[in-house]
Amino acid sequence: MSQELSAVTFLVRDYDEAIAYFTGALGFALLEDTALSPSKRWVRVAPSGANGSCLLLAVADTDDQRAAVGRQTGGRVGYFLHTTDFEADYARMREAGVRFIEEPRRESYATVVVFEDLYGNRWDLLQRA
Repeated sequence: MSQELSAVTFLVRDYDEAIAYFTGALGFALLEDTALSPSKRWVRVAPSGANGSCLLLAVADTDDQRAAVGRQTGGRVGYFLHTTDFEADYARMREAGVRFIEEPRRESYATVVVFEDLYGNRWDLLQRA
C-alpha cells in the first residue's frame, strides 16, 4: 500500500488575488482552475518541480472561515517552501514584494528565512544544509 498527501486546503479571500500572488510573487505554477459553480472553483497551485503535492485554494465563505484567512496555523510557521537555490529565490521574492519578517539565517539543518504571504500566514523559505 502506498499513500501520499496530494493537496492541502488553503483559505483565501479571492481566487484571482491568490492566483496572482502564488504564481507571481512565489513563482508557483497554476495547475488547475475549474469552475464548479458560479461562486466556487477548483484551483490548485504548486511550486515548480513539486512532486504532486499542491495547495487547493478555497475562498472562505463563512464567518469562521473568513476569520481563519491569514491565521490558518495560529500565527506559527505552517508552510515550508524548500528550494535548491536559496539566494536566487530569496532575491526574486524580495523583488516581487514578498514580506520577509527577518534576515536569512544559517541553521544546522538549512539556510532559512521566514516570510508572510499576502494574508499574513507564515512560511519558511529554506535550503537544506
